Amino acid sequence: MKPSDERTPDWSRERPRCWWDPSRRLLKAIRNYQNANGRGAVFRKRIAVYRHRFWSVVTQADIPLNANIEGGLILPHPNGIVIHPAAQIGPNCLLFQQVTIGTVEGRSGTPVLEGRVDVGAGARILGPVRIGHHARIGANAVVVADVPAGAVAIGIPARNHFKEGAFDR
Repeated sequence: MKPSDERTPDWSRERPRCWWDPSRRLLKAIRNYQNANGRGAVFRKRIAVYRHRFWSVVTQADIPLNANIEGGLILPHPNGIVIHPAAQIGPNCLLFQQVTIGTVEGRSGTPVLEGRVDVGAGARILGPVRIGHHARIGANAVVVADVPAGAVAIGIPARNHFKEGAFDR
C-alpha cells in the first residue's frame, strides 16, 4: 500500500501487539462480531459481545458493535471516545482521547470521515458533516460544517486554516 492511498485499509494498524493492548482488543471484538457468520455464528457473536463489553469498560469508550468503521483505525488513547452507530469512519483514520462523533438535536444526519483523517484530543464532530481525505481536526475543535480534503480545522466552531499542499505529510 502506498502511504498516500486513502481508500485502502491497512489492517496491520489494528492488529494487537501484545495481550494488554486495549484499543486494538476493542476493535478486534467489534470486527469479530461484525464478521461472525455461518455455523456457530451465534456463539461467536456472544463471545464477541462479552469481549466488547470488557474492553469497553477498560477503555471507557462507547463504540457500538454495529459501527460503520473501515479498516486501519488507530485509537492511541481510547479513553472517552464516543461514536454514533450511524457515523461512517473511513480507512486508516486516527482518533485521540475524548473524541465525540455524533449528532446534534434539530439536525438530521451523522458525520462521515473519509480516509486518513486525524482527529485531535477532545474534538467534537457533530451533525451531518463530511470530513475530506487527509484532513486534520485540531484538539478541542467543534466541527459543525464540512471540512475539505487536506484542510486543517481548529477552533470553536472549527474553521479551515490550511489547504492541501500547505504542509508536507
